[in-house]
Amino acid sequence: MSITVIIIIITCLVSITAFSNQKIIDDLIFYPPAVANQNQWYRFFSCGLIHADFAHLAFNMYALYLFGQNVEGTFTTIFGERGKLFYLLMYISALGVCLLPTYSKNKNNYQYRSLGASGAVSAVVFAFILFNPLLGLGLFFIPIYIAGFLFGILYLVISNWMEKRGGGNINHSAHIWGSIYGVAFIIVMAKLFSDVPVLGLFIEQIRNMDPSQIITFGRY
Repeated sequence: MSITVIIIIITCLVSITAFSNQKIIDDLIFYPPAVANQNQWYRFFSCGLIHADFAHLAFNMYALYLFGQNVEGTFTTIFGERGKLFYLLMYISALGVCLLPTYSKNKNNYQYRSLGASGAVSAVVFAFILFNPLLGLGLFFIPIYIAGFLFGILYLVISNWMEKRGGGNINHSAHIWGSIYGVAFIIVMAKLFSDVPVLGLFIEQIRNMDPSQIITFGRY
């Protein structure tokens, strides 16, 4: 069984159980004052096991399954037997790293809470884009697909705009920093533990792309 599937199973079990148990949510949710005043650092990671509702859970886990299987396999290709361990390390560490700016901003905000695996899932999605920058990614339900690297740029720009705009219940900051961390993690780990020039291959694909690959219609 793949690491991706194991993560999905564990996350679904905990999230679904928490839907009917407020104590589990209270114990696992990311609550900055509890970290700052009670040293409950585990909340940086435990909050990725719970979600607001079924739709939130389904969206994150579907995205993780869709992209994670490919990324996990590529990790194995690049890093050999250590690939699965590094993939798991990226996912878990992304849960914490993506929330550091949120923590810095809200460590004394007793009204703030955050939950969900979106930051770590964003890391996986952007790892996929780093490996497959020209593969078309869809714009929601519209039958238009744009090259992965362009999708990533638009995602970051829109997320940054929505973060500055404020309002809503989505932690766009976690999405942004999770995405950036996923790319940085792979580049650094490849430099340290592999001879595969990950960043160089990414740049080469962009440089040699056919303009027709930027936007495609009606196919994946």
